[in-house]
Amino acid sequence: MFLSKRERFIIAATLTVVAMLLLDRYVVSPLMDCIDRVAAHKEKVQLEIQRGRNLLASKREVGPKWREMITSGLKHDPTEAESQILHSMGDWARDAGFKLASVKPERLPDKRSLQEISFQAAGTGSMNAVTRFLWRLETSKVPIRVKDLQLGSRKEGTDDLTLQLRLSTLYEAPEPPAAGATDAPADSTGETE
Repeated sequence: MFLSKRERFIIAATLTVVAMLLLDRYVVSPLMDCIDRVAAHKEKVQLEIQRGRNLLASKREVGPKWREMITSGLKHDPTEAESQILHSMGDWARDAGFKLASVKPERLPDKRSLQEISFQAAGTGSMNAVTRFLWRLETSKVPIRVKDLQLGSRKEGTDDLTLQLRLSTLYEAPEPPAAGATDAPADSTGETE
């Protein structure tokens, strides 16, 4: 069977189009999808790298402050942490001329290694006394965080203000005893009584 020039051209064009479709379907499209996935993954990895760099930079800034807080203020016993805040707040109020009316601690049970004790405090004083008290609280080396603050006037048109605070401090919880540890003393043979 002899094909005319026109038929050969049609067959060649058809085979070329089919080959291009197959090439697109099985090579080019998957390759383009793979390139898109790699580009998206590269962008995600670059974001993670940038977050890591930011974390390292913040660690350099915050690390010395954190070590100072641990050495100077972070306690291991909740009563020590509570007492530290109560004494510090009394000292700050006295130094600022602020009349601290009440401070109520409340311990919140938590299973994390850093535990939190919340305090509710209220007091009165002049604008100057309140600002000095808050400045002492903010610049303290004791680990303390102001969660909520309400400032109001006792009498309209006077420099007699009321301050209500909700703040918290941290303490490092003691580690629980090991799972296999017992409290019974061992005798000379190594057995417990």
